[in-house]
Amino acid sequence: MIFKNGLIAKTYRHANRYGEIISIIMKHGFSDLIERAGIDKLPGLNKKELNKNSDEASSRETIWSRIRKVFEELGPTFIKLGQMLSNRPHLIPNELLNELEKLQNSVPMFPAEDAINIIEKELSQPLSNLFADFSMEPIGAASIAQVHKATLHNGKNVIIKVQRPGIKRIIDIDIEIIKDIAAILENYEPEFKKFNFNNIIHEFEKNILKELNFLFEAANMEKFKLNFDKCPGIYVPECHKEYSTQSILVMEFIDGVKISDIEEIKNRGLSPEIIADNGAKLILKQIFKHGFFHADPHPGNIMVLNDNVICFLDYGMMGLLTRSTREFFSSILIDLAGGDARQIAKTLAAFSSGYDNDLNMSNLEMQITELIETHFYQSLNHMDIGTILNDLIKIFTENNLKMPPDFYLLLRSLAMFQANGEKLNKNFQISEHIKPYARQILKARYSPVKFLREIYSSGIETASLIKDLPLEIKYLINKLKHGKIKIDIEHGKIEQLLTTHERTANKIAFSVVLASLIIGSSIVVHSKIPPLWNEVPLIGIGGFLFASILGFWLLISILRHEKL
Repeated sequence: MIFKNGLIAKTYRHANRYGEIISIIMKHGFSDLIERAGIDKLPGLNKKELNKNSDEASSRETIWSRIRKVFEELGPTFIKLGQMLSNRPHLIPNELLNELEKLQNSVPMFPAEDAINIIEKELSQPLSNLFADFSMEPIGAASIAQVHKATLHNGKNVIIKVQRPGIKRIIDIDIEIIKDIAAILENYEPEFKKFNFNNIIHEFEKNILKELNFLFEAANMEKFKLNFDKCPGIYVPECHKEYSTQSILVMEFIDGVKISDIEEIKNRGLSPEIIADNGAKLILKQIFKHGFFHADPHPGNIMVLNDNVICFLDYGMMGLLTRSTREFFSSILIDLAGGDARQIAKTLAAFSSGYDNDLNMSNLEMQITELIETHFYQSLNHMDIGTILNDLIKIFTENNLKMPPDFYLLLRSLAMFQANGEKLNKNFQISEHIKPYARQILKARYSPVKFLREIYSSGIETASLIKDLPLEIKYLINKLKHGKIKIDIEHGKIEQLLTTHERTANKIAFSVVLASLIIGSSIVVHSKIPPLWNEVPLIGIGGFLFASILGFWLLISILRHEKL
């Protein structure tokens, strides 16, 4: 029952939404899971009809497509959750990954009057004071916001991204419910515990609440523009921060052609080959030089302007790479080019702070060797990031290696642009553009200047340690003198060991009590203590019966655990 999990208040507060979510889950063929978890008890559920639909759904479609349909039907929060999971292939099966990548923000547009009310409320001015012209017909809609075109009083054309009315409250409620359902499923289905729902939901909550604040996207645009200031071949739209708040974002309207519209690109006298090369250089500069890159470069988010200039749109999803992650990626690429599987295995193990101590290095090296022979042919020239992505992710997951933050977003971004580049130029290979960046980073990593800088830094730390050492020793001796030193010993399977010992001790104690009961009953029988039955003491008979029952119970308990 859902009420056994301390969720009564929230259940009643959001009863309608709970009922809606459970109905949709059951409708798409997951009624058994809901019933086993005990969360099908809410009023208003037509279980007979839902079970009928559930059986029909189960017979027509795969479990993965049904999961995707559940996400789509549940609305904005769950669509965003599904999209986030599609960027985490180390957490979900490939079949589900493929389905979640199909998730679309196919949501209806809300009335323009509502958008106007939000704009006027946020900016505390009438719409006519803010814009010379405002298009009542939205030019696009997504799960969190919709977009209108407008004109400023200075004549500049802009687009206005307006947050959906009440979307913050809807998302807050859904996140509460997602946490509740995840907790229940983990309690009733132990198999779900391995997915670590708590971490997934925490990351999702942090990201979606950040996405609900459009000022973060405005800041991303400004940082991106600063990184590419005076850089040829790229144009970053202007963000009008004076008109932007947490709920609305006003940015320059871009009149270009989508990078996927090859025919229109050629009609405008532009060069697809130059565009592909420029795009690759810009993507790699974001990754290797700035460590701040556009993480969703699908065709709808990349426009081509005059003179083959590229313009990225939608700065809500950005990747961030530390210098060590960039060096890690460069090392992997160079070692892949040289076919050095052993060194790659060492690099993966060293960089992954979460890898298992029981990591089988020989098995890891063998998997990497197979990856190289299948895809690389000892050369970066043949590297296709799109085709090796799943194999590389598989190596991480099968060896329990922790993936660096945003590393998958990086690979996904490269794979997306590889696909874009191939449409523009059939001979396009982003790997050819990666090679010089990777070598440059590795050259910098092993440069004498950096080596001397690290020696200097280590010397400063050593001097500081020597300076503080007498004080630290004095502090330690003082603690030892007063008996305040605590030693914590932690063993990975100590709880299991203690449980086993406790069960063994209980059985031994139980056996001693049983033996004592039998001996005591024998003494009572021989002493002929009344009351008697056929000259046999009833107390002794009762003791033997009770001992027999306990003995059989102990024997059954031992046999149940298959240990004698």
